[in-house]
Amino acid sequence: MTNRWLQLGVGVACMVMIANLQYGWTLFVQPIHDKYGWPRAAIQVAFSIFVICEAWLVPLEGWFVDRFGPRLVVTLGGLLVGLAWVVNAFAHSLPLLYLGAALGGIGVGCVYGTCVGGAVKWFPDRRGLAAGITAAGFGVGSAFTIIPIQRVIAWSGYESAFLWFGLGQGLLILALAPFLHAPSRDQPMATPARQARRSSTPAETLRSPLFWLLYFMMALVSAGGLMATAQLAPIAHEFNVAGVPVSLLGLTLPALTFALSIDRVLNGVTRPFFGWVSDRIGREATMFIAFSLEAVGILALGHFGRDPLLFVLLGGMVFFAWGEIYSLFPAICTDCYGTRYATTNAGLLYTAKGTAGLLVPVASLLVAETGNWHLVFLIAAAMNALAAVLALALLRPMRLALIARPGIA
Repeated sequence: MTNRWLQLGVGVACMVMIANLQYGWTLFVQPIHDKYGWPRAAIQVAFSIFVICEAWLVPLEGWFVDRFGPRLVVTLGGLLVGLAWVVNAFAHSLPLLYLGAALGGIGVGCVYGTCVGGAVKWFPDRRGLAAGITAAGFGVGSAFTIIPIQRVIAWSGYESAFLWFGLGQGLLILALAPFLHAPSRDQPMATPARQARRSSTPAETLRSPLFWLLYFMMALVSAGGLMATAQLAPIAHEFNVAGVPVSLLGLTLPALTFALSIDRVLNGVTRPFFGWVSDRIGREATMFIAFSLEAVGILALGHFGRDPLLFVLLGGMVFFAWGEIYSLFPAICTDCYGTRYATTNAGLLYTAKGTAGLLVPVASLLVAETGNWHLVFLIAAAMNALAAVLALALLRPMRLALIARPGIA
């Protein structure tokens, strides 16, 4: 099974199976709080642990993928994904909840890093699009299970939702893992002129100032999106719109349910869309457009989100303008540092998401101190605006200079 489009399809299917561990989390925060009375900030520490373990271990997992191939790493990921939600189902203390988050983060990192790394290796000519399609599986994958998870939580409790969805997701990943392959080194791959002609080792990549600019920018943009991902349900309850019916596209659903479903779809659609755009107009120009749109969307959500319909629409805008980072950053990283160590190098950059994850509980603390979400929205918007400016002012000239240097990736 070496056809690259088939490989892309298997990667997308694996990504769909891990999506709920991140994007379904917000559905469990309130039920856990209601049952045990733990502070929401303490519960959200589990989300930060998940993000940290998912992101910061991807370079190690990528190292194994680059040397031993993708199947072994994805198999391990499937086992951990299933185990994580089983642990969550029986977690009667915060330490156990944190353990489940750590196992889930490691498992998701194994699958995510492997599949995105495979996409950028198989498609040097359409790297943004391929990375975007793969990442779309992670973004949109949970959209189809938002309502089923909510119903299981309502009918049988959140514990049953953790247990059965966790087992199902883990088993499907195990079934898909044997079909994954990496491209052979002697397989002809055309390298577009705007990309590096040689591959940088991870050590060389870490010595590159351009890498750390990319890292800083990804952390800035990740922080706002992760805040929305983890806190959307609490924000909806704070704005008193969570259960208000909203009619849109011929459907009528509670505002929070509608927002979560639309957000997941748009968060997935944006990844191949902006990846495709970046293949044509350049990564930096695409970043400027997307990050600027994200800054505007966050500000608008903070100002107008108390209207149920606008909460749904603006929430979708925020996720649409955020999800593209998971296609743009691995694509530009591989453009700059080559394909030989692409999984490891993209994994090193992906740890910026783990850094950003540390700010999720801080958002809850700021709300507790100020009594509203105003400051959180302002900070998140400012970070996106800064990243947009950096894309054109620093990133583009630095990338062109790096690729133009003889003998340097």
